[in-house]
Amino acid sequence: MKPHVDTTIVQNVFRILLAVFMIYAGFSHLTFNRVDFQAQVPDWVPLSKDLVVILSGIVEMLLGLGLALWKNQRVNFGWALAIFFVLIFPGNIAQYMDGKDAFGALDSDRARLIRLFFQPVLIVWALWSSGAWKAWRTRNNEKQLTHG
Repeated sequence: MKPHVDTTIVQNVFRILLAVFMIYAGFSHLTFNRVDFQAQVPDWVPLSKDLVVILSGIVEMLLGLGLALWKNQRVNFGWALAIFFVLIFPGNIAQYMDGKDAFGALDSDRARLIRLFFQPVLIVWALWSSGAWKAWRTRNNEKQLTHG
């Protein structure tokens, strides 16, 4: 896949916002929200909940930094972040199914259910703002032109 595509100013602003959000969220995994994030780790995960929170926080910070700073790999970081959002979604579902409160705001089944609908938004945000979506479409269009 082409590692770099041109993005608009709006995409770049949203990419940087997402990157800052990821760095902040990752930092909060390691510090003040550590216990709250443990509520999202499903009981079936065969690792310590604290270890999962620490590792996912480190991954979030690395993905955020890469998305913000590594221009030539922006598309790859967009894909990696989208995949990360897919991989952590079972934790959000488990938190809803188990009725575990967290962050002060996720204190009802309704709030936890509403939160589930934001995961696809984050996936699309990562793919769109990084140019990954455009790179994928361009690649597919080029394949169709050469094979069709």
